[in-house]
Amino acid sequence: MRVAVSGAGGRLGRALVAALADAPFSGPAGPIAWTRAELNLERPEAITGLLAADRVDVLIHAAAWTDVDACALDPERALRLNASAVGTIALASAALGLDLVLISTNEVFDGARDDGRGYRIDDETRPVNAYGASKLAGERAALDAYAAAGRSSLGIVRSAWLYGPPGNDFPDKIVRAAERARSTGQPLRLVADEVGTPTRTGDLAEAIVELIAEDALAGIHHLVNGGAVSRAGWARELLDRRRIEVEIEEVPGDTWERPSRPPRWGVLEPTPLPSGIPMRPWLEALADDLAERRSLPSGVAAS
Repeated sequence: MRVAVSGAGGRLGRALVAALADAPFSGPAGPIAWTRAELNLERPEAITGLLAADRVDVLIHAAAWTDVDACALDPERALRLNASAVGTIALASAALGLDLVLISTNEVFDGARDDGRGYRIDDETRPVNAYGASKLAGERAALDAYAAAGRSSLGIVRSAWLYGPPGNDFPDKIVRAAERARSTGQPLRLVADEVGTPTRTGDLAEAIVELIAEDALAGIHHLVNGGAVSRAGWARELLDRRRIEVEIEEVPGDTWERPSRPPRWGVLEPTPLPSGIPMRPWLEALADDLAERRSLPSGVAAS
């Protein structure tokens, strides 16, 4: 089976390429990794030639414009890259009868619920920022393309709060912020009113590989590590495990002025995997991630 990954140079793309390399169905050649050099979302029409040249059977579309603040400042570009480009890619994939996996986000929901329950796949989508709106438009463009072609081999995977190699993610940023706060004698201010599920990219990639292996792609899937925590709680856990002591002040998210606001409640209710075994709890995944980071030589990013 020939599996291609768009956005292969990104955080999730790297994890997908690594997980697919170990999957028996990928064959001896392994996955096809398309970076921005091969598939630039500003020129999505290149997809037709790529699909034909590489004889793709399954495409995992992980490429996206994920800078939420930049999306808020340029919502038209967000729609072009995260929605119109998806439509072009989905039309080409559906016409060839390919399986398509579209990576989406918890930010298609408004985050306003207060009953402590994660969003289900059939809950009403109502994004509150330009990024979420563009990703929801991308979902709809892909659904329309596959429906028009009379094909059901489309899988939409929503996830949340991704972290992992090559670094410069939430764990790295919190450690740097804590070190700056400690050096200046100031408290580290952490957002207390934003809740979600930290999800390790390696775990998400393995779950997607399971869906492909078991021919269970079709439909919408909520794939996240188990449990939920606030941004502040996640940061406290990180700093505690890293043994970094710093004064902490928990504050509301609107303490900082920024172009975009994430959903306050970003928790997804996980959908079952074919094996019946859910993705592991976020604390367990975090422990493995930190162990991996500690094993790397100083100054070397995980890959």
